[in-house]
Amino acid sequence: MADNSKKLYMEMQMDELKSTLAAQEDEDDLDPLEEMIKEQAASKKKVNKNTEKERELAKMYEDAYIYEQELDTFEKELEVVKANNLKDIATALREAFPELIKDYENEFKASLVTAWKHNIEVKKSRPKEQLELIEKTKFIEIVETFNSTYPDYEGNFENEVKLVLVKRWEMFIDIKKSEIEEEHEEIYIAGIKPSYVKRIYKQVHGIK
Repeated sequence: MADNSKKLYMEMQMDELKSTLAAQEDEDDLDPLEEMIKEQAASKKKVNKNTEKERELAKMYEDAYIYEQELDTFEKELEVVKANNLKDIATALREAFPELIKDYENEFKASLVTAWKHNIEVKKSRPKEQLELIEKTKFIEIVETFNSTYPDYEGNFENEVKLVLVKRWEMFIDIKKSEIEEEHEEIYIAGIKPSYVKRIYKQVHGIK
């Protein structure tokens, strides 16, 4: 009998608890899960609203951010160029930046042609025959061809060709730095600090 009374008492307690919870649900008209979902939705809506307000401000830094990424790539590429022998530079760049689809050899040759034209036409420091040789030779074979064609040359063709590539990247880096500086100046003129606009840009685009 004692056990039955205890069981009955526990059942009454459970019934009372269920009644209390039911009354509370009726009063709140939402269960805890629904309430949590509603709060999260409201919070997300608020975040989206704030982001929308800041989106126009973030647009001010779009070009500057692109230039910064390009500058970072150029600086890293230059490190690879300086660290490798001329014949290995194109391969080393492809290995270091597999995401970049570039025909480095043709780019290098184009830069070399431009540099030699400048040396011939402006500095008068190179014979025209060297330019003709460059134009009909694969980039990877240019130094070897120079050395065999001019065996008595007192300079170092490999160092001179590599210097053209180094100066090429240094020019790219200078251009990007100038473009970033111009973008920052426009933001300053608008009365805002570029560092603040950059922070907003990264926040809007989810960049850490």
